[in-house]
Amino acid sequence: MQQRSSGLGAAFGGDSGVPRTKRGPEKFIVNVTIVLSVLFLVTALANLFIE
Repeated sequence: MQQRSSGLGAAFGGDSGVPRTKRGPEKFIVNVTIVLSVLFLVTALANLFIE
């Protein structure tokens, strides 16, 4: 019989079956990443329209 695999999602940070929240430095890094991504996107789009 074949075993059912959990898939690749768990290997890449997907659902591991353990509910958890981001705390401390992890939450800070995620928020900074989001802010920097948005700023990059806005400046890239603005550069397209300005030139």
